[in-house]
Amino acid sequence: MASGEVPAAPPAAAAEKIRVVGAWAGPLEVELGAWTVPMLRAEVARRAGDVEPERIGLIFGGRVLKDDPATSLQQAGLKSNSKVLSNLASPDRGKAIAAEAAAAAAEEEHAARLVRLWEAAKSLSQRHSDGSFPEEDFNLDLEDQSGQKVMFGSTDDIKALKMALMLHQKAKILIKKDNYKEALDVLMMAEEAFSLCDPKLIERVDNVPMLQLDIVWCYFMLRDVSRLEVAGARLNKARLGFERSHGKDSTRFRLLQAARHADLAIYVRLELLEGVVAYYNGHTEKSRDSLSSAQSKFMQLQVPDEAMTMLMEMGYEERSSKRALKMTGYDIQASVALLCEEREKKILRRKQDQETQREILEQMKYGKTPMNKGVDMQKLKSLTTIGFEKYLAAEALRINENDAEKALDLLTDPEKNCVLQSKIQSRRKRPSHVLGAGSSRARGAAAVTASGVVNPPSLVPDLNATEGDQEQLVNNEEDLNVADGDQEQLVNNEEAVNNNGEAGNHDEAMIDEADVNEEEASASHDERPNRDVVMENELANELTGDALDDYDIDVGNEGQAIAEYLSLLESAASS
Repeated sequence: MASGEVPAAPPAAAAEKIRVVGAWAGPLEVELGAWTVPMLRAEVARRAGDVEPERIGLIFGGRVLKDDPATSLQQAGLKSNSKVLSNLASPDRGKAIAAEAAAAAAEEEHAARLVRLWEAAKSLSQRHSDGSFPEEDFNLDLEDQSGQKVMFGSTDDIKALKMALMLHQKAKILIKKDNYKEALDVLMMAEEAFSLCDPKLIERVDNVPMLQLDIVWCYFMLRDVSRLEVAGARLNKARLGFERSHGKDSTRFRLLQAARHADLAIYVRLELLEGVVAYYNGHTEKSRDSLSSAQSKFMQLQVPDEAMTMLMEMGYEERSSKRALKMTGYDIQASVALLCEEREKKILRRKQDQETQREILEQMKYGKTPMNKGVDMQKLKSLTTIGFEKYLAAEALRINENDAEKALDLLTDPEKNCVLQSKIQSRRKRPSHVLGAGSSRARGAAAVTASGVVNPPSLVPDLNATEGDQEQLVNNEEDLNVADGDQEQLVNNEEAVNNNGEAGNHDEAMIDEADVNEEEASASHDERPNRDVVMENELANELTGDALDDYDIDVGNEGQAIAEYLSLLESAASS
């Protein structure tokens, strides 16, 4: 090339010709490496008379060319002189195709959300059952209706139970929003989680029969008549489960509830559904008996306006007043007693939740054990009770994986104790690091509890996952008073600790080894998949903390359905 000549520009990508037949026929020049299927579809639609691109179908090599994923024509297999068949759908068909695509996208999104729900419930139940280092400032526990924590079964049973209760509660929220299709899917997941529990642990509580009843109620509200046969089997399981937990004619339940009729709405729904199933199976008399019984109970739940007015004039809210009157048979004195009792429980729960939150925030300050657990606060309390300083006892438990005996040996050995104190003193001189993501992301979430099972004869037929009332959410860390004078120096224990002593010091080497093990465990822990914080918080924040919430059912829909099916029975009898 002669000096001063300008080099020629690289040749542009050559256009290739393809042949289109069908809705529009003719040769078409395209750049196979640059054009995509949507671009080809749009061009064919334009040449076919400016029709909507959604109405154009493209077929090449015996397969339909799809817009998603958006690949080039070359990647789709087209070459020069390739023949593409085009067809034109009717306007209605084009809309139908678009609707099908939208429905498929919605179903895919729904399936992905269900997976997220399952994984979030599994993650929460795992962390709040095996003593893992707290990542949020709330806690999930199992309680009976009196608010007492319950520990039973294996760790796997507790995990499965917490998971089932969270999913069941989520489904109840969806039912209240009339989202029965999604609620049904979540109820099926809750049923699967319940199946992972030891049947003997849950056979005498009413959560499982409540789940069966909720499933059939979704069938009914979706007008899914095709599931009537399985619905009948589920209703039989529900009735037998209620008899085991509530006693024959609810005698045990009445005793535990101080003779209140808190379960009346449940039996309205149960007998209505039994009547509907019997109606569609041709059992007319059985259907009439069930519906008549449901109607009788429904009438008992109609609260007189005068009674409502009296309670509201005393300063009680409308919803609380109505619930109290329904559960006490309109007895004003008994209703006031119930309202006062619920108010006292709410105050007590608020105090308990604040104390739990203080404890969790304090636990976060002590750092992780080598196996990524939190310091056992009960064992810490035992050690401080016998005279050891809290920060020192916490560190001894931490490096010994919450082994109280080893921690005690360390604390009572003067040389080891001295080494431990020197380690902590060296940490005081370093800047602290923010712990994890728990307290910042979960701020405002109070202690979460889940109603559980207690051993007979104090069996309480309620096992609902609950969270303390949202009014007690504590956001002001100054009010928590977590840190006392001795706790200021506690910093993130994930840092390696410098060995300032002699190389041959056996005691110091032992403590350093614990720190190294902790670093390895933390590094492994950090490689785990990211938490779905949004879904976890959604599950936690929907837990109510109200032991009577499951029994407080608005039976308006039930009343209409009872009247409808009794009318159908009358019409059939007269014809």
